[in-house]
Amino acid sequence: MRPFTPHVTQPTPAERVRSLLASAHSMTVVTDGRRQEVHLLDGTGPMGHIHLHDPSEGVHGGKAGRIPVRLEFTDIAPTAVRERLRARVTLTGLLGADYTHDATESTCMEFGQALLEDAEGRTYLTLDEIHAADVDPIASSEASMLTHLVDGHAELVPLLLRLVRPRPDRRMVRALPVAMDRYGVTLRLEYAVGHQDVRLPFPTPVTVMDEAGSRIHALFAAARRSSHPNSLLT
Repeated sequence: MRPFTPHVTQPTPAERVRSLLASAHSMTVVTDGRRQEVHLLDGTGPMGHIHLHDPSEGVHGGKAGRIPVRLEFTDIAPTAVRERLRARVTLTGLLGADYTHDATESTCMEFGQALLEDAEGRTYLTLDEIHAADVDPIASSEASMLTHLVDGHAELVPLLLRLVRPRPDRRMVRALPVAMDRYGVTLRLEYAVGHQDVRLPFPTPVTVMDEAGSRIHALFAAARRSSHPNSLLT
């Protein structure tokens, strides 16, 4: 578990992967060249049906033996920004039995590696790093919170531009929140060509979901106190 310190303003790759695995509603399972789309909306998430084992533990193989498997996850922005794909996460390993999404028992998977691909590049993670990371308390509610902000309080989004440093280029045509996590909000500043993502950190990280509202209100309060005029073009 990473201790909270004032200079931490964004999640680590391990925190992002752990949170995505915990909050994802779907994944693609690839075994023996076959792709199986798994969508589970029962609150458990697709990873609730798979148990990751350290390679030293092996897998509990049945008749199927050791089956190579790849689990693919996509992280899509819930708001209507350009280039909504935020990240891809791929887990590889070995199964002890054929995977079926409606199995009554958890499927055992011997962990191989985890790969996070995003705008920053490619990051490989070990099982220990993933297990040591905390699940973001906002992860499962991020989509509803961001869509509520955009759909119900659109007039507040330009206010956040007062917190952007350096000031947004006057050629900007639109700004929308593209992500939210325990450390803050990410705004996407869109231009006629290209875009820029800007982090707006919370005063302190969210430790439990009940704190999220006060952290968001603190951002808006700081924006209202700022003398920086918003430059959102309409």
